[in-house]
Amino acid sequence: MSNTRSFIDTTTPARQPARAATARGWFKPLNPPLKDWRGRRVWLVGASSGIGEATAAALHARGAQVLLSARKAEALAAFVATHPGAQAWPLDVTDADAVARTTAALLAEGPLDLVVYCAGHYQAMRADAIDLTDMHRHMDINYSGALNVMAAVLPGMIARGQGHLSLISSVAGFRGLPKSLAYGPTKAALTHLAENLYLDLQPLGIGISAIHPGFVKTPLTAGNNFEMPALITPDQAADAMLHGWARGDFDIHFPRRFTRWMKLLRLLPYRMYFALVRRFTGL
Repeated sequence: MSNTRSFIDTTTPARQPARAATARGWFKPLNPPLKDWRGRRVWLVGASSGIGEATAAALHARGAQVLLSARKAEALAAFVATHPGAQAWPLDVTDADAVARTTAALLAEGPLDLVVYCAGHYQAMRADAIDLTDMHRHMDINYSGALNVMAAVLPGMIARGQGHLSLISSVAGFRGLPKSLAYGPTKAALTHLAENLYLDLQPLGIGISAIHPGFVKTPLTAGNNFEMPALITPDQAADAMLHGWARGDFDIHFPRRFTRWMKLLRLLPYRMYFALVRRFTGL
């Protein structure tokens, strides 16, 4: 009895705190939550319209110092004219040297608390009508542009041990979809990139998030000739993103009434997945 009592007395208390700590770890936010935007410097790359512009407006309303980049200088100037304190930094994300120069100029004025890569290009495409030039354009803007921004901003964040990089991917990157021959693979690459960045940088105090929108009413989706399920506005997308950052999420997906089904499809074996996609899209 004495041996048994000794075993219980000395071992059980040590195990219980360890188990409690492990349980708490499962519910701990994956990123440092971003809730108070007052005075934070946020750089949105690709913010001349759609989700980027709406997110810039939402952050500005909450007190963030908003810095916007895109190729369309006129659209950026119009935003700045109606949002006091916002700054326009016209930029082509496919020009790595220009991205590096712009980043250096921004950092000379202060650290970047959040960088959001919103730039995107989309054209529906199928394998029986390949446009190789446009496929490369998808890659240059959707993925290589993100690499240019990533390489420019991460050294400063790592040196500070602080900052957050958010990449706007898409549910189209979850699995192959009809008419997404050019677009889907670039978004899958962005998600994979974000996962790798998180594993490397979370221990250093850097926040990383992957944004997975469903259908959002933007200039990019305006050309779709099919009914888009659970279509939401850019303002709704921006609200969902801010909510995800506030919770410290890594995977910020919306609208959930649609994206949860898309996540479920990722679990299906190919035979079932291909059959269901063809059935529901008619393609």
